[in-house]
Amino acid sequence: MRKNSIKNTRINGEVQRELSEILRTEIKDPRVAGVMISVVSVEVTPDLKYCKAYISVLGSEDAAGDALAGLKSAVGYIRRELARRINLRNTPELSFILDQSIEYGVHMSRLIDEVTKDLQEE
Repeated sequence: MRKNSIKNTRINGEVQRELSEILRTEIKDPRVAGVMISVVSVEVTPDLKYCKAYISVLGSEDAAGDALAGLKSAVGYIRRELARRINLRNTPELSFILDQSIEYGVHMSRLIDEVTKDLQEE
């Protein structure tokens, strides 16, 4: 099975949807529950052994670090819930990666707006 096969794409989408639901409703850790976390994308390996979940945290860098630590401590529970919800041959080992592309995009957009504002004033 190739990495970009239709089956792998469907599995990625299903895992992303279920992870979002688990993070939103099931996790009781205050480091995670008190912060808005969104699952940006998920990459499951073709053999279904490993999964990289890219998450974005709304808030400060401290809140993002705390949320990431909370997710890493709850990874066993999240994996068990994922196995219960999705019928896969193997339940992948989860690793959470902080994705800052949204924040970077907002920052770049602000910089572009400042430059265009300066050009319009001249």
